[in-house]
Amino acid sequence: MPKSKKRGGNSGRGAGGQHRNVQPFSDEDASIETMSHCSGFSDPASFTEDVGPEVEEEATQEDLEYKLKGFIDLTLDKSAKTRQAALEGLKNALTSKILFDFILERRMTLTDSIERCIKKGKSDEQCAAAGLACLLCVQLGSGIESEEIFKTLAPVLKKIISDGTANIQTRRAELYLTMECLENIFTKSYQRERDTNGISSTHSMMLHISALFTWTLLLTICPVSEVKKKLEMHLHKLPSLLSCDDVNMRIVAGETLALLFELAREMDADFFYEDMEHLSQKLRSLATDGNKHRAKVDKRKQRSVFRDVLRAIEERDFTTETVKFGPERMYIDCWVKKQTYYTFKEILGSGMQYHLQSNEFLRNVFELGPPVMLDAATLKTMKIPRFERHLYNSAAFKARTKARSKCRDKRADSSLILNNQLNVCVACFLYNK
Repeated sequence: MPKSKKRGGNSGRGAGGQHRNVQPFSDEDASIETMSHCSGFSDPASFTEDVGPEVEEEATQEDLEYKLKGFIDLTLDKSAKTRQAALEGLKNALTSKILFDFILERRMTLTDSIERCIKKGKSDEQCAAAGLACLLCVQLGSGIESEEIFKTLAPVLKKIISDGTANIQTRRAELYLTMECLENIFTKSYQRERDTNGISSTHSMMLHISALFTWTLLLTICPVSEVKKKLEMHLHKLPSLLSCDDVNMRIVAGETLALLFELAREMDADFFYEDMEHLSQKLRSLATDGNKHRAKVDKRKQRSVFRDVLRAIEERDFTTETVKFGPERMYIDCWVKKQTYYTFKEILGSGMQYHLQSNEFLRNVFELGPPVMLDAATLKTMKIPRFERHLYNSAAFKARTKARSKCRDKRADSSLILNNQLNVCVACFLYNK
C-alpha cells in the first residue's frame, strides 16, 4: 500500500540533501511505491474530468503539488524504473495542467534532474527526460528561463545526437531541443541513390526523418536572408527524397517541399522553379500511386498527403483545417502553421487542446490572443455528459462499421453506401445540436 502523505520531518525524504543518505526502501519497493504515486497521472484526462471547481482550486491543487514534489525527489532514485516512472508522472502533469509558478520556483532542480537522467540513464529514461525538457520550455514560454534550460542541456544533447553509437530512439527524441547538426543528419539521405551505405538501417531512417521535420520547423522562424540560403542549398536536392523506399520519408519530404515553396512565394510572388515539370510529374505519380508491392495503408496515406502537396505547388492552394478547443476555433490555413501545430501536438499529445485554451505561450505562437476567461457555470453548460458522448460514439461506430463492411463487399450497392454515410452525418449533426 502507498505510504501515508505525512509532510513532517519523519518522511522518507527530508529537505535538502537528506534523501541521499536515507534509503527507506529497496529498488523493487521503490518501483511499486512510484507506480502507486503515478497511478493518478496515468491518464492525462484524470486531471480535468469530473472535478468540482472548489475541490480543484483548494485540496486538489495542494495534493497535486505534493505529488509533483515527490516525483522530483524520485528522479534521483537509484532504480532506473523508479526514475523513469517519476519522469513520466511529471510529463503527464505538465501536459494536462498549467504549472508556471510551480516550475519557475524549481526549474534549476528539474533541469539538474533531467541532465542527470540523460547522462546516466538508458534509452527509455533518456527519451522521457528529453520529453520533460520540451514540456518545461512549453510551460515557461519564450522567456529567459527557457533559454537557461536550453543552454544547460544543449551540450549534453549535442553530444548524444552526434554520437553514432548512441541509441537511435534516444537521439531521435532529443531532436526537439537540439537544433544544431540537423542538416548533417538528414542530408545523408541525399546520398542514398549513389551510396547504398548512406542509410544503414530503419532506425537511422527514422532519425533522418525526425531531423528533416525539425529542420523544417526551425526554417519557419528564420530571417528572410537565412531562408534564401537554405532554399538555394536544399530546394533542388529535396526532390531526390521522393524516391526513398520509406513512405514516411517521402511524406515528410513532400510536406517540406510544399512549405519551402510557400516561403519562397511569400518572399517573391514571381518565384520560378526551373525543374517544375519534372517535380510535378513526380508528385502526381505519388498522388496516384497504385504499386502492388506497397501496403494499402501506406498508399492511402501517401496519396492523401501528396494530393495536398501537388495542389500547393501547382495551384498555390491549401486545404484549410479547423481545430476546435472549448468555445474557440483555430484555422490552419498554411503549411507553416500546420507544421507548427503538429509539432506541438506531438509533444503535448492529448493535452494539446487544454494548452491551446490556457497556455499563453502557445496562444502567442498561434496568435490566439489572451486566454478566454469562462465562469464555472458556462463551463458546466458546455461540458457534454458522459452518457451522451457514449451514445454518440456508439451510433457513429455502428454507422462507420456498416459503411466499411459494404465497401469491402464487391457487390455493394452505391446507394446503400451513401445511405450509411448519411447516417454518420446525421449522428454528427444530432451530437453537435
